Amino acid sequence: MKPPRFTLRGFRRPREVVGLALGRLEREVMEEIWKRGEANVRDVHAAFGERAAYTTLMTTLDRLYKKGLLERRKEGRAFLYGPRVSREEFEKGFAKDMIDGLLGHRAEPVLACIVEAVSERDRALLDELDRLIKRKRKEIREE
Repeated sequence: MKPPRFTLRGFRRPREVVGLALGRLEREVMEEIWKRGEANVRDVHAAFGERAAYTTLMTTLDRLYKKGLLERRKEGRAFLYGPRVSREEFEKGFAKDMIDGLLGHRAEPVLACIVEAVSERDRALLDELDRLIKRKRKEIREE
């Protein structure tokens, strides 16, 4: 029998947590910066068109810089913003933080749920999970 899906009080689903870590506009701005590699406020504003005010985007870029997700350098009178981390690094770091939080409790139920979810989605992922586990065990033995 498949266990019911529910959200514990005080816990959120991963999509909701990402939304809390970065707001919708922040996520969209990060996507634009990842796509371009580097951009100033004017470039981002042009990409957004009428969806966001220039000053709103300026504030958002500054906020992302202060959160450590963007780096910036002065070019003339404007700042050029670039990603401090790749999309993959961001997603991996976010996933690691979530898993670290889950494993702070009893690990066995969490691992069992992960294996169950992986097997329901794609049985080939179980083989990939097994390969990753074997590789990690080998790395640990060699240390």
